[in-house]
Amino acid sequence: EIGPALVEAAAHDRRIVVEQGIDAREIECGVLGNDHPQASVVGEVLSSSGFYDFQAKYDGSSGLQIPAQVPAAVSEEIRDCAVRAFRAVDAAGMARVDFFVERSTSRVYINEINTIPGFTQFSMFPLLWQASGVGFSALCERLIDLALARHGERNRAGQGESPS
Repeated sequence: EIGPALVEAAAHDRRIVVEQGIDAREIECGVLGNDHPQASVVGEVLSSSGFYDFQAKYDGSSGLQIPAQVPAAVSEEIRDCAVRAFRAVDAAGMARVDFFVERSTSRVYINEINTIPGFTQFSMFPLLWQASGVGFSALCERLIDLALARHGERNRAGQGESPS
């Protein structure tokens, strides 16, 4: 089975990644902060199809469950891993960290970190923070404060841009 798939993949790119498939839920967590990041509640993507692809995301048939219905220990593990991932890439301001939670074992896998997550009224990131008690206006104000703080730190360290 893998032979034809590799041939097809090679027709599109010279690099091919082969990963084990797992039956998993897609859980996401928002992170907000600079030096002392905090994690939001976790949310679940409820895909209308087998894959949460572009069509499933934007055709209106998929949904979000906020907060995700996962055991408290899984939620805490995800929130902790989200903050650690944020720190590992030296992120600042905001990020959304996406996870897979294996259905049969509840094992948590980091899928990706999005340092510029969607920010519409229907996007997961602001909805996660809303469910965490931070409304949209307060979230925007917090992001501005974080950006100004980071800018000030960079200028003090001599890493700011010089005037043109």
